[in-house]
Amino acid sequence: ETDEKQKIEKIKLNENVGNQEKVKKATVPLATGTEPIDKIFVQSGCAACHTIPGIFPARGREGPKLELGTNARRRLEDSNYRGRARTEWEYVQESILNPGAYIVEGYRDHVMPRWYGQKLSAGALDKIIKYLLKIEEVK
Repeated sequence: ETDEKQKIEKIKLNENVGNQEKVKKATVPLATGTEPIDKIFVQSGCAACHTIPGIFPARGREGPKLELGTNARRRLEDSNYRGRARTEWEYVQESILNPGAYIVEGYRDHVMPRWYGQKLSAGALDKIIKYLLKIEEVK
């Protein structure tokens, strides 16, 4: 509990100074999928770089806002998309496991770690995808 609070405070501090700390593989524990969804996003480092509606303190700016209930289909249909996904589910999975398959306009490649597949169990990955596909863009 205390470690989790310290991680959250560290993320908030980094946000406030505008200097996102790089997520390091050695410090990210394996997510099993039994954890609550907010804990998976925080302990895996997603919250450090992405804004994820409904997840506190996920207010990062290094990566795109994760409103994939709306944006996954748009990205699949983008003429710049070069990945292999055919469905929204596959797109979100690919974005996590192979983040270079499609780079959202306005963001850089090689910012998101390529090793997330080693730190997320199948159950954790499924939980993340289910959550993200429920988030619709708010205009």
